[in-house]
Amino acid sequence: MWFVFAILSAVFAALTSILAKVGIEGVNSNLATAIRTLVVVLMAWLMVFITNAQGGLSSISKKSWLFLILSGLATGASWLCYYKALQMGEASKVVPIDKLSVVITLILAFVFLHEQFTIKSIIGCILIGAGTLLMVL
Repeated sequence: MWFVFAILSAVFAALTSILAKVGIEGVNSNLATAIRTLVVVLMAWLMVFITNAQGGLSSISKKSWLFLILSGLATGASWLCYYKALQMGEASKVVPIDKLSVVITLILAFVFLHEQFTIKSIIGCILIGAGTLLMVL
């Protein structure tokens, strides 16, 4: 089932880029990011209440709170930069560069989470990097 959700994530991410590129025209990128974020926050809390997950708030550890907050800050910084880049550049060039996050994530997972870096993942990183360069040049 995780694969279905991953595919849906990719489809919605693609739609996000195209819809944002059209919607951001003539709008300050920071304001556009704030509007998008508000919609995401409302949607996320709606899902919490629909699934009756709000009771789990009290059982979240301090470590989890810290890392979720740091993740939120990183997401906010990413979105602000992404919208500014999308406003200034072509979606067909901005999006592939943004997806270099896959390569960076694999490297960080290896260094900090001690996940396995296989020959397959090394080749994948090289191919993603080369493909990104090919698309943006």
